[in-house]
Amino acid sequence: MTLSSSSSSHARENRKLGTFLGVYTPTILTILGVIMYLRSGWIVGHMGLFRTLVIVVLANSITLITALSFSSAATNARVGVGGAYYIVSRSLGLEIGGAIGLPLFLSQTFSVTLYSYGLAESLRFAWPEVPVQTMTILIVVIVGFLAVLGANLALRVQIPLLLLVAVSLVVLCVGALLRGSGHPGSLGVSSGHLGFWPAFAIFFPAVTGVMAGLGLSGDLREPGRSIPLGALLAVGTGFAIYLVVPVLLAMGATPAELREDPLVWTRVAVLGPWLVLPGLWAAIFSSAVGSILGAPRTLQALARDGLAPRFLGTRTGDWRELAPGIGVSLAVAIAAVFLGNLNAVATVVAMFFLTVYGTINIAAAVEALSGDPSWRPRIKAPWFVSLAGGAMCAVTIFLISPLAGVVAILVEVVLWSVLSRRESTTTWGDVRRGMYETLIRWTLIRLAHRPMSPRNWRPHILVFVSDLARHLELVRFGNWLSQGRGVVTACQLVVGDLLDRDVDVVGIQSDMQRVLDREGLLAFADAGVVRDVVDGIVDVAQANGMAGMESNTVMLGWPKEKELLAEFLRAMRRLERLKKSLIIGRIRPFDPNPRAEVGRTVHLWWGGLQRNGDLMLLLAYLLTRNPEWRGARVRLITVASNELTKAQAELSLKSLIPEIRMEVGPRVIVKPAATSVQELIRAESSAADVVFMGLATPPVGQEEAYAGRLTELAEGLPTVFFVKNASMFMGRLMKPEARD
Repeated sequence: MTLSSSSSSHARENRKLGTFLGVYTPTILTILGVIMYLRSGWIVGHMGLFRTLVIVVLANSITLITALSFSSAATNARVGVGGAYYIVSRSLGLEIGGAIGLPLFLSQTFSVTLYSYGLAESLRFAWPEVPVQTMTILIVVIVGFLAVLGANLALRVQIPLLLLVAVSLVVLCVGALLRGSGHPGSLGVSSGHLGFWPAFAIFFPAVTGVMAGLGLSGDLREPGRSIPLGALLAVGTGFAIYLVVPVLLAMGATPAELREDPLVWTRVAVLGPWLVLPGLWAAIFSSAVGSILGAPRTLQALARDGLAPRFLGTRTGDWRELAPGIGVSLAVAIAAVFLGNLNAVATVVAMFFLTVYGTINIAAAVEALSGDPSWRPRIKAPWFVSLAGGAMCAVTIFLISPLAGVVAILVEVVLWSVLSRRESTTTWGDVRRGMYETLIRWTLIRLAHRPMSPRNWRPHILVFVSDLARHLELVRFGNWLSQGRGVVTACQLVVGDLLDRDVDVVGIQSDMQRVLDREGLLAFADAGVVRDVVDGIVDVAQANGMAGMESNTVMLGWPKEKELLAEFLRAMRRLERLKKSLIIGRIRPFDPNPRAEVGRTVHLWWGGLQRNGDLMLLLAYLLTRNPEWRGARVRLITVASNELTKAQAELSLKSLIPEIRMEVGPRVIVKPAATSVQELIRAESSAADVVFMGLATPPVGQEEAYAGRLTELAEGLPTVFFVKNASMFMGRLMKPEARD
């Protein structure tokens, strides 16, 4: 059984393609296509020989850069089924890969129709009465039949076609040398009827076949060797031929003949109609074969990644696994025949191809810039060269057709947007994480050398929860209080031993992150195993963050036991030494959608002795910047013992309000002698939505008594936060500049 399986695997490997048949042949035949035969002479006649050669060099430089870029990817890791889609999706992620892969499949499929349509029309040179639409469908069926027979056989059919193209080039060379009737003096002058960039746009599709062999990556014996070698050889061959052909045509015909006769090759070449037309037909037909071979393989790769119906990505190990994709490709290609005028479709197809080429270049540049240790290609394209190739592709798109370019890019942006909203799990990493890490490292190094000031301070809140699902509202308030300005981390502590097999910290953290994502809370999930909860809070707070992005505020929920609240107060002393502020919150249920005529209200009780007020004001300000709290009224309330102190407090608040630059309603209350502070606060703020009060540091040994007082203060109130400002800017947080 093992021997049979091994023999079968060896046989399949022997049936796979090598460099010449699998990469070089389809690539060079796609490059030497209809543009070379029908438009090279026309461009020379309009632009002159020198400008034409400039166009050839510029267009081929884009092709060469693209070949270097995907050769880097191919020599870094094995390229699987899907060619260009595979490279993009494994480098830039499944969403961008899918946004490129679906249009790539459609472009390859429509290309079958376009080449078949072009071949049917070119047959009119020999058979003027040919029914073009019927002949197009017949050609599509023929190339589909070749694809069903297998890539190996279909590509072997291309070898005689390559010979026909070679013969046409030889007879052109002989004819040009024999005629020698060109006028070199006039070939440097433009006709004035065609601009440089329109001529470039017409010529450029001639060299867009650079990745024809890449589409067969899954059928190659050694893709890491064959793709770069075959592609670069094909690009070099095509470049040399496109440099020679304009010179030969300039030698063999006058500018007028070049401009007016699309089949000027047949006049210049020896036995032209008999030897050139077969080469023309061979070039067009081989391009159609290359497209029908690539399209189902792109569709198969999309299906295996869950971006197309699963039945298209089945694995049988023989021709049957591609049969569904070939069927779909043929159906789309035949349907496109009935569109009639394919000029607009052809332009959009070219745009899709160019966006793929540009994305390949960008992917190679990003990989090189990311600094990932896994990026170790044998062929290294400098990042700036690949980036320049991507930019050149973008420019070319809009030079050819701004409207078609916008349509193609919008389609891909919509596809990316849809795919980015899907939950997908992949078994590979992509370059984005490496780029993020590189960017973060660069930022943190510079951040560490920038001094902190009151102007830059923002709350980085570390929210401790015993069970995230039961304390979501505490994390939600943490999000609101940071208002997207700081980093919020939800941390769940587990009392136990880290070596206990029942404790799965990674699993807890993953579950927490799923809950946060489901609730739409922008917070990081963290979990830790500690011997003691209170000691764990201090230890985690001390270790959390790095390089100026440390947590500076600890947020705790209201404990059920007064003893634990006292422990929190003891921990507050240690947090204060670490310059970390503390927020203890008791969350009450509240209406998430208050009536518009009532709105929300936030009360701040200002004592002024512990220097907590500026942090409370900042938190209130950030809270009211959230959409759910926009328009909330903030009241700054303080208590006076008599009318004299009331007047002094009002004067102090009057000078404070302009400085804090917030819409705050001040209120000073004279405490009646028979009323306690707790009763006064309860009477004034029981109808508010959120109440902020300051925390004092109790003397050692009096934590239980102070915890009891806090419990009494919170009784009868809505959601209340007790705030201890322990930042290094205590007393100056609301001032843009220090005024020492």
